[in-house]
Amino acid sequence: MKIFQTLFFFWICALNMQAQEELVYSIYFPTNISELTTEQSKNMIAFIQKIDSSRIETIQIYGYCDDVGRDDYNRKLSTERANKVKENITSNGITHKVIVTIEGKGRVLIDDDIVENLPEVRSKNRRVDVVLNLKPLPQKELKIPGVYTTFTKENIVGDRILLSDMLFERGSSKLTVKSKNELDKIAKMLHKYRNINIEIQGHVCCTPPHQKEAIDKDTKKRKLSHNRAESVFNYLVFKKVPKTRMTFKGYGNTKPLGDNPELDRRVELVITKM
Repeated sequence: MKIFQTLFFFWICALNMQAQEELVYSIYFPTNISELTTEQSKNMIAFIQKIDSSRIETIQIYGYCDDVGRDDYNRKLSTERANKVKENITSNGITHKVIVTIEGKGRVLIDDDIVENLPEVRSKNRRVDVVLNLKPLPQKELKIPGVYTTFTKENIVGDRILLSDMLFERGSSKLTVKSKNELDKIAKMLHKYRNINIEIQGHVCCTPPHQKEAIDKDTKKRKLSHNRAESVFNYLVFKKVPKTRMTFKGYGNTKPLGDNPELDRRVELVITKM
């Protein structure tokens, strides 16, 4: 019997950058079968044991069937498949306490217009998904020469101010509440150090190499980094920072930080004059 195995990675990044990682491991079954083969069991356990056990927060197990047969039979079979996988996991020393869901979902309906490769489509619906929810990895402190978190009297021209709470949502140039709170502090510092001029630099992450700029989901135009920089500029003007002390420019994806790409959804303040 041919064994299919798939692994999907889903990253949900919150504004604090502590992303929840979800891994899905799928086991596929022949028609009307709920027992795992020795090889299926071995491969599934090996996959789970490769993961740092301290990061496994919860495990969810969902069983499915194809669209052939009665609803009540498919519901029962999908539940049996989920339970067999659960028993296999716990019998191999993985604590049952982290398994929070065991559910048979019944049959997976197929769209009426799907006529090609119908047997293959059905075979991939006869499965159990083992969903591992992992705790976020500790966020590394980003240390870059010449990069600071605020203005000081020791700053020199060329120094960059990188704000931890100035990360934008994907595809957005709108300031969040956290961003505005950070900018309120920056405005006070700029009022304190009146000799400092800045360039507000907007950046984006995760665009294809041939696309230096990203699309702003609100304006539908490929000016996302520019719009992010302009949003910060306008907010600081609103906070009474003179326009003559600031310029703004979008740099697209041309200046990545080189660590976590999500950190590039940012705006930096670069000192141009003191």
